[in-house]
Amino acid sequence: MAWLAGQGRTGQWGDQPFTSTPARADHVAKYGRDPFLIRLAVDDEGRTVGSCVVAEEPGPHIPAVDERELYVRNLVTDRSRKGSGIGAALIADVLDEARRRGISLVRVDCYAGADRKLVGQYRALGFTESVSFEVEQPNGVWPGQVLEIRL
Repeated sequence: MAWLAGQGRTGQWGDQPFTSTPARADHVAKYGRDPFLIRLAVDDEGRTVGSCVVAEEPGPHIPAVDERELYVRNLVTDRSRKGSGIGAALIADVLDEARRRGISLVRVDCYAGADRKLVGQYRALGFTESVSFEVEQPNGVWPGQVLEIRL
């Protein structure tokens, strides 16, 4: 988050750590309980360098689909490891998990504001754009994009 704020990219998550807001901290804490599955990427020294949270349901602001899906609810990687394939490895693990569960649709949503750079990152990982959405927030509208992979 500090890196995003340092780049002037506060539209995605703001400029304050999630732990500074009780509602955000509670939101993240729920990922440690069912129905969520957390995957961690760990380097050779045992440090966590990425994490991914999935569930068989999207967040409340996402249009539902009429089939089972595995939804990437959160994907975060260590910015100092940019370009090392951590995000790609976590997404590959998500796709394997979907296959293991017999699910043929994997979706993710992301911030679609500014230059849509994050949308491009997911496209580079094999996702295709499906629907756009907006979330009303106290400081304005948060533009989002849902992307999907069919297996």
